Amino acid sequence: MTATLQAPSKNRRVVFPFTAIVGQEQMKLALLLNVIDPKVGGVMIMGDRGTGKSTTIRALADLLPEIDVILGDPFNSSPTDVEMMADDVRQKIERQEHLEITQKKVPMVDLPLGATEDRVCGTIDIEKALSEGVKAFEPGLLAKANRGILYVDEVNLLDDHLVDVLLDSAASGWNTVEREGISIRHPARFVLVGSGNPEEGELRPQLLDRFGMHAEIRTVKEPNLRVQIVEQRGDFDRDPQNFLIEYEPQQRELQEKLVKAQELLPKVTIDYDIRVKVSEICSELDIDGLRGDIVTNRAAKALAAFESRTEVTVDDIRRVMPLCLRHRLRKDPLESIDSGYKVEKCIARVFGLEVN
Repeated sequence: MTATLQAPSKNRRVVFPFTAIVGQEQMKLALLLNVIDPKVGGVMIMGDRGTGKSTTIRALADLLPEIDVILGDPFNSSPTDVEMMADDVRQKIERQEHLEITQKKVPMVDLPLGATEDRVCGTIDIEKALSEGVKAFEPGLLAKANRGILYVDEVNLLDDHLVDVLLDSAASGWNTVEREGISIRHPARFVLVGSGNPEEGELRPQLLDRFGMHAEIRTVKEPNLRVQIVEQRGDFDRDPQNFLIEYEPQQRELQEKLVKAQELLPKVTIDYDIRVKVSEICSELDIDGLRGDIVTNRAAKALAAFESRTEVTVDDIRRVMPLCLRHRLRKDPLESIDSGYKVEKCIARVFGLEVN
C-alpha cells in the first residue's frame, strides 16, 4: 500500500481521526504494523462490545494516503508493482499500451456476515463466456479489497469455509475463481482485519493460527480516560469538521511516518542471534508450525521501520511477540486464549530480562 501523500479533501466522508483514539495501544500497534507490511498476515481483534474496534479500523483506512491505480480497473491494479497488477493490465504494459493512472483512497471493504462465496470471490458468467467467447467475470469483495483493508466484524460467527477463503487469499495475494473449466485469477493483496466478542465464541485454533497477530482489548476502567473518551466523542458528533481540523497536523504526521516506514522496511535487518532466540521461544512454547517465527520477524522489522531504525532490537521483539504468539498457544477449542503472560515470561527468560 505504498503511496503518495495527498491533502485531505473537504468533501470526504467524516470519520473519527485515528490519532484522536484514546488507549487500545495493542490494537493500534498491530494495525499500523500490518499497514507497513501487509505480509504480517492481518489482525484478529477480540474484545468487549463498545470498545472502539470498528471505529479504529475505519479511522485507519481514512488515515492512509491515496494510492495510484489504473483508471477503470476493478482490481485497483498498481501501475508499477507486478504483484498487485491484474493479468490484462500486465499484458497491456508489456505491449507498451498507454494506461491512464488516477489516485483513490485506500479501499476499505466491510464483509457482511451473510455474504455468499460468490459475493466474496466473484462469479463467472458461463452463458456469456460460451456465447461470446470471452471470460465474463463479475468481481467480488476480494477484488474491491486489493491493496486495501478487508474488515470482517464478528468473524467468529462467519462460516469457517469463508474464513478459510479469506485467509488463503490474504496469504497468497491472489484470488482464483474456477467454474465449468474456466479459470480466472486476480490480485487480492489486502490487510485482513477480523473482530469479535469472545462471549460469542472463538475461532477454531487452526483458523486463528492463520491470522498474523491477535490483539485483545478491554473496556477502559480508568474514570479520567472514560470521561476523556466521552467528551471527545461529544465534540466530534457536535462539530466533525472542526474536530478533524484540530487533529489534522497529527494525522499528517502519522501518515508521513507510515509512508517513510514502508520505504525503509526493505533495509531493516535482524541480527542472527535474535532470530535464533525468537525460534527458541517458539519452540519452548510448543507453537505448531513456523508461522509464529515468520510473523514475529516481520512484525519486529515493521516496528523498527516505523520508528525509523534499520536494526531490530530485543525491545522490538518483546513488544510484538505476545501479539504474534498468544493465539497460537491454544491447542484445544475449549481453552481460552492466553493473555500474553506465558509469552512474556518465556521472552524474559530466553533474553535474560525482567518480567514486567
